[in-house]
Amino acid sequence: QNSSEMPETITSRDAARFPIVASCTLLGLYLFFKIFSQEYINLLLSMYFFVLGILALSHTISPMMNRFFPANFPNKQYQLLFTQGSGESKEEIVNYEFDTKDLVCLALSSVVGVWYLLRKHWIANNLFGLAFSLNGVELLHLNNVSTGCILLGGLFIYDVFWVFGTNVMVTVAKSFEAPIKLVFPQDLLEKGLEADNFAMLGLGDIVIPGIFIALLLRFDISSPRTPPEGWFVVWFNSCFSSRQPALLYLVPACIGFPLLVALAKGEVTEMFSYESSAEILPHTPRLTHFPTVSGSPASLADSMQQKLSCPRRRRQQSPSAM
Repeated sequence: QNSSEMPETITSRDAARFPIVASCTLLGLYLFFKIFSQEYINLLLSMYFFVLGILALSHTISPMMNRFFPANFPNKQYQLLFTQGSGESKEEIVNYEFDTKDLVCLALSSVVGVWYLLRKHWIANNLFGLAFSLNGVELLHLNNVSTGCILLGGLFIYDVFWVFGTNVMVTVAKSFEAPIKLVFPQDLLEKGLEADNFAMLGLGDIVIPGIFIALLLRFDISSPRTPPEGWFVVWFNSCFSSRQPALLYLVPACIGFPLLVALAKGEVTEMFSYESSAEILPHTPRLTHFPTVSGSPASLADSMQQKLSCPRRRRQQSPSAM
């Protein structure tokens, strides 16, 4: 397997630097909005996220849409390849492999993209936001719980400082007309789909806890004493079914609940010594092979279930082999 086709692994060093990089980016955006015209910045960002959102949404809906195509659907394979140089020095810049079904998904996503570009409707915004979140959880990978705790702890301080200590994050979130947040209409019953009073939830508040939960799910599956529907996932489902304002509440929930469950089950040492590996990590092609893959969150559980059966059979056969 090509290492470039695997999810990006976040190391402890990356986790420690992440809040600093995020702070610099946030402050830079804040200064941009203060110095330059907000209208032109948002126009540029709208075009950028228009293209990026179409690709992300197409990649997300592709596995689901494949179920609706008939068996005799004329599906042809295509490849879009851009290279640089010649001979032995030739290197790939873009390598997209796709088929006719992917083109249909791309066309449907383009309709949503045009809707968002023209109307900035909250439903189109949320469709793109959810697609970005799902792809982010799919493409980012924590390898151990300690790294996850470093990342969550740093972002906890980051969130508290920039939200409660300054008006920087709120100003950027309100000025940034891009699907980097989910919006929830508070006057939906009064105005219907034309609601304009929104509560916001940043995508970081979804992706960061999401990759930590994915790590705990892999730990559940790797443990011979824990069923596939492990206690960690049950606790998180009950936690995230309620409304959470920001990382101020999500971080204690993400770290506290697994720690309590691990204490109750006597698996604290196993949880913190667990190292996630490619053995139970589903194959997730990168953007260079976009969008032929079906490694969506919907297929994540199925892929893990298949991986689960093999390790457990090996554990059962090992005593007899001895």
